[in-house]
This record gives sequence, structure tokens and C-alpha cells, in this order.
Amino acid sequence: MARHGVLRPFEDTRLPLSIRLVAKVARFGTGAPKTPDFAAGLAAVGPAAIKLGQALATRPDLIGIEAATDLARLQDALPPVPFSQIEPALNAAYGGDWKTRFAEIDPVAVAAASIAQVHKGVTAEGRVVAIKLLRPGIEADVTTALATYEWGAGHLETLGGEFARLRPRAIIATFKSWIEAELDLRREAANASELAEILAGEADFLVPGIDWQRSTRRILVIDWIDGVKVSDRAALAALDIDRARLGRVLVNGFLAQAIAKGFFHADLHQGNLFVIPPDASCDHARIGVIDFGIMGRINRRARLYLAEILHGLVTGNYARVAEIHFEAGYVPPHHNQGAFATALRAVGEPIRGRQAKDIAITDLLEGLFSITRSFDMPVQPHLLLLQKTMVMVEGVALTIDPHVNMWEVAEPYVRTWVRDEMGPEAVIADRLVLNARALRQLPRIFRQWIAENPMPGAAPPQAPLPPLPVRSAGGWSTPWLLLAVGLGAAAAMLLG
Repeated sequence: MARHGVLRPFEDTRLPLSIRLVAKVARFGTGAPKTPDFAAGLAAVGPAAIKLGQALATRPDLIGIEAATDLARLQDALPPVPFSQIEPALNAAYGGDWKTRFAEIDPVAVAAASIAQVHKGVTAEGRVVAIKLLRPGIEADVTTALATYEWGAGHLETLGGEFARLRPRAIIATFKSWIEAELDLRREAANASELAEILAGEADFLVPGIDWQRSTRRILVIDWIDGVKVSDRAALAALDIDRARLGRVLVNGFLAQAIAKGFFHADLHQGNLFVIPPDASCDHARIGVIDFGIMGRINRRARLYLAEILHGLVTGNYARVAEIHFEAGYVPPHHNQGAFATALRAVGEPIRGRQAKDIAITDLLEGLFSITRSFDMPVQPHLLLLQKTMVMVEGVALTIDPHVNMWEVAEPYVRTWVRDEMGPEAVIADRLVLNARALRQLPRIFRQWIAENPMPGAAPPQAPLPPLPVRSAGGWSTPWLLLAVGLGAAAAMLLG
């Protein structure tokens, strides 16, 4: 990292002397560039560092806008492991020769990332599938790296001030849960299955089926998707499709996950999304999604807050947006709600009604981060994945349709959802459910009260007993004191 200049920011005079000295000594003689190359530095460290860099790229409030911009070019792509090194694991997983389960597997990987790689195969029944395999030894590498990140985050947080507000330990804990989930491909299969249920009403947003019989902790087998990767811009430009419609499919599909159900694909970058051209089964283009290792969840209360915040920003109701932030506890109560609403207006008004491609993202982020600092807003770990994914979805939507305005597409969906979830009927329904749950608890509460308050027995009440004797002021009666002294003297003679 020192060789790529990544440690230069730690030479800042505002940091403790010990940290500055370590950063300077590590850089000595490496020929490090004056402008840090964060992407290359983390890529050189290893797979877990690549994943961490991708996560930090979505947090310019933590690492600064310049560093986040540099990390945004960090690609989760490594040379694939030769199939000959993976084949023994395949045979072990299936209790013998893998050819009893598959008619063929292409030994050349179609994709290779820091955690796993993917091969195209054909099952014994003739179905074309994608086979995802963990890299050999990746679990040990990740365990070692996570221990280092937790140690570093703990030391940063002890510095206090801005480091304490940004809660680096909570951020690393969240990252740890993401990457540990990616190392169990059975969980990824379960994620895909649950997401398919959520998107059942979105016919043009497809999730591949899972082959549960061939999937294990280290192997995932899913249906193959024939389509054009959104990252392949040349192939995408050659398609004769309705781009505006497809952009709406992407945005509404994400909102159905995050807002309606609270369970969403949290890695919707261009490499994980496919455009499926029209074919015999469908006369219009659709979107297919892969890679279900990183998923996000937010509870209903947080989703209600989020939907109201989005709707308030779209409609310019900054007073309500500010009120929600205080209700949710996102802003400490000692701040003024009106002042917070004015600060939001200063950031929101310049971008209302404008297309995303016309918005200076750097200026927008600087404005938002200024607000979080001015109003002492702590980082919300449960919203980190959502914030990251919203940025990704907007970027992909612009790739599909350069004229899309994500806010305009989202507003009707969010408005309808807020009306359905917060209207009078919804409030009454929520209260009925809560009251019904409370009524079901009454028998248990009654039984507990009976157990703690038994009926008086048939025996007559006992006569009152005389009071206990009062102890002497020293707390020891004379006989007991003499006994203790004698025992102590005997012990001293024996030991002497």
C-alpha cells in the first residue's frame, strides 16, 4: 500500500504522531507517487482488500470524494484459477466423479472475481447452467484480512472526533457480515430463491432458477442467462430495444425489492445485470440479474421513513423530510429542526427536475456531507447497503437510457406505496394486528400473574416470631472472635 501512495493521507498533521511516523517510514524508499493510487494499492493486497475497496468506494463521507472516485475504478476481477486445481473440489463435493452430475463443464471460466469464478456447464439432463465455484483457500485469506481490518477500525475509533462519528468499527462489522455471507454459496442460493419470490410480480425482471440438488457450500448451480451484459456498451447499443421502458423496469424492480419488501440485491452493478433481447417467449426486452452474495434488509419502520424521505425530496417537502430525520433519530435532538430543513433545501432545490446526467455529483455529495457533519449525524450501518445500491442503480439506469430521471420514475411508485402503507386503512389495519397480537398474550400474562400470586393456603396464619438479636457494633460476637484468633495462631505455628 505504501508503494502505491495509499498511506500518504495518514501523514496528515491532524493525526497522532505515531500514525504519521508509521506512514512515513513505510513509504521510505518505495518511490510512492504523490497522488495516491488507492485502487492499485488495495488490488495488490488481495481479494478481501478488493471487496473492502469496493465497499469504501460508496462511502466518500468516510474516505473523501477523491479517494472514493479512485476506488470506483477498482474492478472485482482476477485471473481465474486453472480448472485442474478446482476439479478435485468438484469431485469431493459430489462424492466421486463430477461427470455423474454434468454432461460437460467448460474448463475456461466465463468470469473470475476475488471470491469465486464461474464456468458454463450442461447437466446430465441437458440443461445449460452456470456453475459458481469458490477459489481454493479463500476462506483462510478472508479470515486473516478481517482480523486486520477490525484491529485498524478499533484504533481509528479510539482517536475520537470525526473518526468516532463515522463509526469505523460498525462499518467493518457490516462489511464482515457481507463477505462472510459470500463465502457460503448455499446462502447465495437461498438469497436468489427469496428474491425470485419478491420479483414474481415484476415479469420483466428475471432471477435464474436454482439447482438445489447440485449446489453445496462451495458450489452454486443456477440456470444460464442468455443476454447482453449491461457493461458491454457496444453490444447494448446494437440492440433494437425500448431503452426508456427498460430503464423503468430496472428502477421499479429495485423499488419493489427495497421499498416494498425490504430485501434487495445489493450489488446491482453493470456486470451483474443482463439485457435479454426479445425472443419467441417474449416480444420485448427484459432484465436478468445474477450474483446474489450481497443482499440487504431493512425493516418496515425504516422503509416507511425512507419512502417518506424520498417522496419529500422529490416533491420539495423539506419540512417533512427534516421532521422524519428527527423522528427516526438520525439527527440528535439538540439540533433545530427548521435549520435542518433549510440545509436540506439548499442541497435539494438545485437538483430538482434536472436529469441525473446534468447534476454535479461531487457538489451534491459535498453538500450532503456538510449537512451530516454540521448536524452531528452518525453513520447508519443498516442503510449503508441501500445507499450504495441506489447509486449503482442510477448509474446502470443511465447506461441503459441516458435520458432517464430516476427521481421522476421513482416518484409514482413511492407515492403509491406511501399511500398504501400510511393511509387511514393501513393505520387501522396495523392497529388491529397489534391489538390482536396483544390479546393473544392475555392468557399467558394471566397464568404468570397466578403463578406469582398464589391463593392463600388452608393452614392458619403463623404467630409472629420475636425479632432477631442485634449484632454488636464490630459485627463479631466474642466467642466467634476468640475462635478466629485461635485458628489464626495455630495456622501461624504450623507454617512457621
